Amino acid sequence: QVQLVESGGGLVQPGGSLRLSCAVSGDSLRLYAMGWYRQAPGKQREWVAGISWGGSTNYADSVKGRFTISRDNAKNTVYLQMNSLKPEDTAVYYCNLDRAYGSSTWDWGQGTQVTVSS
Repeated sequence: QVQLVESGGGLVQPGGSLRLSCAVSGDSLRLYAMGWYRQAPGKQREWVAGISWGGSTNYADSVKGRFTISRDNAKNTVYLQMNSLKPEDTAVYYCNLDRAYGSSTWDWGQGTQVTVSS
């Protein structure tokens, strides 16, 4: 059974940066396209960024140019570097299979809270 453990969130001022990590266990990350998602209070979970097994990346318009997704297959870990953070980036961030797989997902992890506030 695949387990996802997100980490790296925290409280940061507007304009600041954070790097999120997602450790995957139970399967080999190199076989899959992965995505980062987020859910703000009172809103549905939304896709933020995706990376193919070959390393191609895609981003939601709201984060394009500010966020960078990457992967380290040897460490079975996916990362999300977030720069120029805005208050509207405040949410719980999750990783899972990329949206390219449609409704197919692994069980969601606990996520990591990102709060952008002065």
